[in-house]
Amino acid sequence: MKNYDVIMIGSGSAKRIIDRLINKNPEIRIAIIDKDEPGGVCLIRGCVPSKRLIYPGLVIRNIEHAEKHGINVNIENIDYKSIMGKVQREIHANIQKTKRKFDNAPQIDFYQDIGTFIEKYVVKIGDEIIRGEKILLCLGSKTFVPPIVNLESIEFHTSKTIFLKNSLPELPERILIIGGGYIAAELGHFYSAMGSKVTIIGRNSQFLPQEEPEVSKLARNILSKYLTIITDSEVIEAEGNSNGKSLIIRDRRTGDTRTYTSDEVIIATGRESNSKLLQPQNSGVKIDERGWIIVNDYLETTQKNIYAFGDANGKFLLKHKANYETEIVYKNAFLNQENKVDYHAIPHAVFTYPEIAGVGLRQKEAIEKYGEENILTGSFTYENTAYGRAMESKDFFVKVIVKKSNSKILGAHIIGPYASILIQEIITQMYTKDGTFEPILNGMHIHPSLSQVVERAFAQLQPVREYNPLN
Repeated sequence: MKNYDVIMIGSGSAKRIIDRLINKNPEIRIAIIDKDEPGGVCLIRGCVPSKRLIYPGLVIRNIEHAEKHGINVNIENIDYKSIMGKVQREIHANIQKTKRKFDNAPQIDFYQDIGTFIEKYVVKIGDEIIRGEKILLCLGSKTFVPPIVNLESIEFHTSKTIFLKNSLPELPERILIIGGGYIAAELGHFYSAMGSKVTIIGRNSQFLPQEEPEVSKLARNILSKYLTIITDSEVIEAEGNSNGKSLIIRDRRTGDTRTYTSDEVIIATGRESNSKLLQPQNSGVKIDERGWIIVNDYLETTQKNIYAFGDANGKFLLKHKANYETEIVYKNAFLNQENKVDYHAIPHAVFTYPEIAGVGLRQKEAIEKYGEENILTGSFTYENTAYGRAMESKDFFVKVIVKKSNSKILGAHIIGPYASILIQEIITQMYTKDGTFEPILNGMHIHPSLSQVVERAFAQLQPVREYNPLN
């Protein structure tokens, strides 16, 4: 049996602390276990490579709208193969970079296989058995595949498989995307911009159900100009035939069924735990009813010196949250500190068309937590700023939510160009000691700039009962 100071199961965010561990103790022994190529889902199968797809889609949409600025442009060719080739080359380069990092560190042994607990602090990998003084569970999550009759009869894709080389070498003429959330919105934007006829099928009554209703409504209205969005419907059966791949969907309100046929099917129905592969019950590590690993406020599991972070604990399945938790684990596990996690301002962005970003509470959540009388909301449209008018930006807006008694920012929601950039000013302020909006409102914003839309949203604060959704 090999003994290690640290066992890392998963090679995503946890690798951020490897250099610090080695610098702190050059004699340290680290085992890294990953059933996939090293680097983690975000780097090689998710958020990073997906932007290589999504940005060209945005360029196409902007070119299509050039005429409203007096610029007549024709798109003569969209080289789908070239775009996908860049994505796959970047993925390969990132994998090789991570492998070299591991290979060049004598303190590290990398195991590309499934790791399974056989007892406390003891993991089996193939025929190898290893033991760790401290164990970091950063094993990510996996695509949730809904129970659909005969789904196995058709070849379908996921947000993971589309990035595999030769997975979709040619642009499909027709694509059905199962799911109405972030991944579906981003992939739908990309493939529709490339020229595919895309249909998104969502089970929830609201497209992008995690967003504010008025944000989701505007996103659906605009994105529907380029693809078809179906909500309140569930896929009940799949079948392959001479015309392609068919899905039978049932309207959840009426019970009526319809059949849609396409060349390819992509499942984008969210993520689920993959902790079962780990067999955590053999280690004393407990999981909840959905399989997520249970942790305390310090990210330690029910077994001392075993920590779980990132997707593994099921809290906010976002890469930047995983990076944040990695820092907490490093300080608690290796510097003997006691840092609690703080999730009061976890931001997110949806890189679809139009772009969306949010942080903190939605209005309904804020009312449920503090009461309607204690909440103020403010909103402002892009087009009511000088720069927004220059952009010919119609309908896009910023919405902010504030606690009346202490001016503390509770949440913010933006839909429109550069949403993920504009919201950062608010996020940063939410992480200050007081977390109030006054520095944003009183600070000097460049005129004319698009950042003024954030400033002016806070200048429009009013009671919730007087708030009128802008779309």
